[in-house]
Amino acid sequence: MPNIPSASGYFRTSYREDFALVDTRLQKYSLIAFCVMLLILPWIAKPLLLDLANQVFLAAIGAIALMLLTGVAGQISLGHAGLLAAGAFTAGILVKEFALPIWITLPASAFTGAILGFIFGLPSLRLRGLYLAVSTLGLHFIVLYLGTEYETRRGFSTGILLDPPKLGNWTLTDGRAWYFVLLVFAAGTTWLALNLLRSKTGRAWRALRTNETVAGALGVNVAGYKLLAFVISSTLTAVAGCLFAYYRSFVSIEAFSLFISIQYIAMVIIGGMGSILGALLGAVFVVLLPYGVEWATTMLPFAGQVSGLVFAINHVVFGLVMVLFLLFEPHGLVGIWHRIQNYFLLWPFNQTTASGGK
Repeated sequence: MPNIPSASGYFRTSYREDFALVDTRLQKYSLIAFCVMLLILPWIAKPLLLDLANQVFLAAIGAIALMLLTGVAGQISLGHAGLLAAGAFTAGILVKEFALPIWITLPASAFTGAILGFIFGLPSLRLRGLYLAVSTLGLHFIVLYLGTEYETRRGFSTGILLDPPKLGNWTLTDGRAWYFVLLVFAAGTTWLALNLLRSKTGRAWRALRTNETVAGALGVNVAGYKLLAFVISSTLTAVAGCLFAYYRSFVSIEAFSLFISIQYIAMVIIGGMGSILGALLGAVFVVLLPYGVEWATTMLPFAGQVSGLVFAINHVVFGLVMVLFLLFEPHGLVGIWHRIQNYFLLWPFNQTTASGGK
């Protein structure tokens, strides 16, 4: 009998199948087709589409990092923009002050993120919910204050300019080259996250999200795994910030407002809490939403009258979409995807509830 996803009655029967990332022929063929499409895209895409793809890859790294912390481990954080800024400013400062190459600034940014994750993860040992969120919000304002002080004292009133990174004799300037670099980082982050979720660490994080008291009673090191979630998430986020700085060749405090943290929270909510696929779908949706709104406004018969209101319309649509997902689709885009997938897998058979309804 061919392997069919669990919606149609296929269940894993061995540990080897349970630990496989791709366990059905449909998933394997779909993954191969998706990888081929990703490899072909940069050779046929226009510069705007290439830039959008690069933005999605950068956002995907940060979204997966936040998904591990909030969606899987259940630790609320509003300091994501601060961690992005920490990674970006670490790279900017090391380049400007010491002219260090990317193969040093990138690990340094990761180390900075890990230290900040450990420090600001300590309150999670005593705080929960809204109180924990407020404590992580302090991270955002502290990092932005330090970045502002550095810009002011060094005279970088308009931000820090970065030269394109060099790897040996190769200078990374072309958008297509950036596409492959960022694709590797996004794919590596996805692979790391998926393997973490299949490990003892992932199971411990899910137990913490469900009930910390019960998890502790079952032998989970609550304090240790909470701090580990903050450290790993912060490290990945700081790496994303460092890559963002190099990709834009510019670091400025204005690029890391609190709205950036809200956008990443939206990626987790809209994509689907607790799912790595949800983080990826949420990153794509949130990055492309402003461009979709801008395109939609140009199609209106009164486009000229609202052209100056596109920024405000973007914020209104963004907030409305978040509310609609929270009210009507709490499982996010990944929930919609699973329902569509199950519909075609089970067709032409109907799904019937226990009460007889469809």
